[in-house]
Amino acid sequence: MSQPFHFYTQLHLIKLTGIRAKNTKELLAGIKKVPVASIYHHTHRFLHQHYYLSPEPPNDFAYWTSNILARKELGEALAGVETVRFSNLNDLRNEFVRILEEYIAETNEDQNCPEGNEFHFMSCVTFVLPTPYLAYDLKEFAEVLKKISINSLYFHIFEAKLRLQKEENDFSAWFKMLGHFELAQAVAKLDPYTITLEGLRQKIIKLVQKYA
Repeated sequence: MSQPFHFYTQLHLIKLTGIRAKNTKELLAGIKKVPVASIYHHTHRFLHQHYYLSPEPPNDFAYWTSNILARKELGEALAGVETVRFSNLNDLRNEFVRILEEYIAETNEDQNCPEGNEFHFMSCVTFVLPTPYLAYDLKEFAEVLKKISINSLYFHIFEAKLRLQKEENDFSAWFKMLGHFELAQAVAKLDPYTITLEGLRQKIIKLVQKYA
């Protein structure tokens, strides 16, 4: 008998890093300095907290530079970073660094934000917890997927690939183990950054039911 899929969930403890920025140069310095957990928080927080809404803005750096510093061009460049392309958080960090370094070199921008609107770098500690849910085949998997929390779905799709640096999300890895390679590929091709988490859940359920 194949190994069952055990669904896990997660809890995040958000904490201040003590690092803040009042201009683009300090934002660059902070991005270089903070732990990767902070980069993850500022690029995925909105997706997690607003899972019924369209996932905008794409990251906190883009929001702050556009809306607080009023640097629309820079904000658009930071917003254009395609998070889904990165499987390593340091590579993602380096892309933000590249954009900011190029902007600063061209503009020598260092105008401060209004007092009280500084960018505060946050980080998070993640606690991974088992759920009581197991699935032994695709039919059971689809039924469980209807029941699990958004935190569980988020963990297996986002955390596994990016923070834990696995080659693929947990669902696709299990489907491959069962021999369902087309299903694994179909789920892997879904772009979880362009739809809500609830929308993602429904898409995966439909795909699984197709192959069950």
